[in-house]
Amino acid sequence: MEREKIVEWDKEYFWHPFTQMKVYREEDNVIVERGEGNYIIDIYGNRYLDGVASLWCNVHGHNHPKLNKAIFDQVSKIAHFTTLGASNVPAVLLAKRLVDITPSSLKKVFYSEDGSEAMEIAIKIAYHYWHNKGYKEKNKFITLSEAYHGDTIGSVSVGGINIFHEKYRPLLFDVYKLPSPYLKAVEIAGREKALERETTKRLIEEVEEFVFQHHQTIAGFVVEAGVQGAAGILPFPEGYLKEVERICRDYNILMIVDEVATGFGRTGEMFASIKEGVNPDIMAMGKGITGGYLPLAATLTTEEIFNAFLGEFGEAKHFYHGHTYTGNPVACNVALANIDLFEEEKTLDRVKERIKQLSERLKELWDLKHVGDVRQYGLMAGVELVKDKKTKEPFDYGLRTGFKVAKMMLKKGIWVRPLGDVMVIMPPLSITSKELDYFIDSLKECIKELEIGG
Repeated sequence: MEREKIVEWDKEYFWHPFTQMKVYREEDNVIVERGEGNYIIDIYGNRYLDGVASLWCNVHGHNHPKLNKAIFDQVSKIAHFTTLGASNVPAVLLAKRLVDITPSSLKKVFYSEDGSEAMEIAIKIAYHYWHNKGYKEKNKFITLSEAYHGDTIGSVSVGGINIFHEKYRPLLFDVYKLPSPYLKAVEIAGREKALERETTKRLIEEVEEFVFQHHQTIAGFVVEAGVQGAAGILPFPEGYLKEVERICRDYNILMIVDEVATGFGRTGEMFASIKEGVNPDIMAMGKGITGGYLPLAATLTTEEIFNAFLGEFGEAKHFYHGHTYTGNPVACNVALANIDLFEEEKTLDRVKERIKQLSERLKELWDLKHVGDVRQYGLMAGVELVKDKKTKEPFDYGLRTGFKVAKMMLKKGIWVRPLGDVMVIMPPLSITSKELDYFIDSLKECIKELEIGG
């Protein structure tokens, strides 16, 4: 196929997600043909460091022989068969493995295809659980401002990023909404003390007071695990997640933790919940579950929640949810290989080294003229670009400043996808020390170039 035709058809027929297609069709864009290690290679043979881990999901790099083999091996047996009233070997083995590596409270696994669906399932399970237990008044959810949990109607309902969600407001169900922990912490304690435990104590007083007043109607507290990712990498103050767990226990509320972005090593532990010492009632995971190879997600629950759905067939207590490809054997088999690689390649040890390296290198960005904030949680970081450093005045949204810096990065051989004017650092967990240094050096140079131009 001629490259020119691929470029033409991409703009003519392919409607891209979260993309203003008018702008996309006016620009030159990367069309990926293959990948090698931590790099993607386009149809012209240009190599780019995968600076976003293929949207936060690639773990061990591209074209890993063990992950490839897991797919080939399973396809040679069977590619798919329904799990509605039947099962398959990889799905069974993976369910056991997921229970083994997640917090001890979680005992049951429900599969889906992506993080949005995993969260949709979590919400439905929580609502249905209380209904089965006879507490029909517990039908509301607490969520956080600036939260992002996916793009289905249920997951958008518990989200809180206006630019993503406001257009769909008439379609959504009502929730109780509390302030973003990071933004509220900065407001009351300043940037320097925002993440300290003392600040958490002040935040939690407000949270507990609200829960005390409304707990009889609350089915679940929905929270990202330690950091609000899509909001621009907004980390929680120290101990915040643990305090939310305590409040949920004290007031008989289900704690629903979204580990879609943080799961599978991104924080230096297999899951942020483990890092934070938290045992949720329901956990959603996706992205890194297959090493970034195939669509798969899972929602894990406690034994008690699962048991509330048991009964005679005529009672109609069972969970009315399922997808065509739930528990797909090819996806489950590559997920098993992904978990094996964590052990074989000592992935978490390497990630902890890169986290320390990233923390040191990020300090160099603070003095740049247009850097208003630098935030990190594990091997993920957000560098916020502002027009005026002193007043924190943002650039006009229409200027697409973050995308301008991304275009500069592309010239240096790094593909990144900003969140507005927040430059996101989210490489594969397999990134080397040298590659991470080049990433930060390049970002630093591009922001300086922005200073000269602006």
